[in-house]
Amino acid sequence: MPDGCLNWRVSLVYIGVILLWATTPLAIKWSGEGPGFLFGVTGRMTIGAVCLWSALAMLRRRLPWHRQARLTYLAVALQIFGSMLVIYWAAQFIPSGWTAVVFGLTPLITALMAAVWLGERSLGWGKLLSYGMGLAGLALMFGTALAFSHEAARGIGGVLLSAFLHSASSVWVKRIGARLSAWYQVAGGLLLALPAYLAVWWWFDGEWPDALPLTSLAAIVYLGVIATTLGFAGYYYVLAKLPATRVALITLVTPVLSLMLGHAANQEPLTLRVVLGTALILGALLVHEFADRFQRIPRKAHKM
Repeated sequence: MPDGCLNWRVSLVYIGVILLWATTPLAIKWSGEGPGFLFGVTGRMTIGAVCLWSALAMLRRRLPWHRQARLTYLAVALQIFGSMLVIYWAAQFIPSGWTAVVFGLTPLITALMAAVWLGERSLGWGKLLSYGMGLAGLALMFGTALAFSHEAARGIGGVLLSAFLHSASSVWVKRIGARLSAWYQVAGGLLLALPAYLAVWWWFDGEWPDALPLTSLAAIVYLGVIATTLGFAGYYYVLAKLPATRVALITLVTPVLSLMLGHAANQEPLTLRVVLGTALILGALLVHEFADRFQRIPRKAHKM
């Protein structure tokens, strides 16, 4: 394939991943309005599981089932079930844009966990500065939430817990080191997570919703078909074709787009404190990603 065609395809997928990540928080919020968050997340995971398992069946691929694979599926299920269930619960209480901003702290949490659990000792001044900026931005978001209601503060706390579980899952998968493809990881994780979702929904609800607005139905289908299947494939395709630094920029762009989308499409509040908190968190991600690289430049120059 000519390089020009390949670059065009990578750019198109890259833009698609950004748009997908930016629209997911609002879709999560809409999917729970009317049917309830438990029905929304269970419906999404059911659709996603059917799509993924059908794709694997058509490709005649079977899930690996050795010990490392089973442990990996368990670690992925922590994210698919634990992290996603909490973020759906939290989305009831806060604007969708806030969800994207707070969840954007995931790279910082993951790096800190990797330093503890994987022995990645890289806590230089850049990392410490980024953690301080991230905490300051989070404090501003919490202060804004308290100004709205105590439930909004609970929502931010829920998103923070979701980010923690997501990071723990990622570090656990890396520590297991099974090196399974993204398709296998998600399909295997859903194999364990979906029964748990169905059990929780049946225990706490167990009834088909009286009202299922078209917006909620469309959001559930969108999240199930696109976010849970094509979204993962697109992300890992881009990760294989582009430098990790360019892929990391996705986390800097999507919170801003999510805030703008929530404000425009859902009339969500956008105050000065929210903007400042977002700027601090995005600045923390930027410092975290690039500070160490800038530190290494003088050393390389000195050796020449």
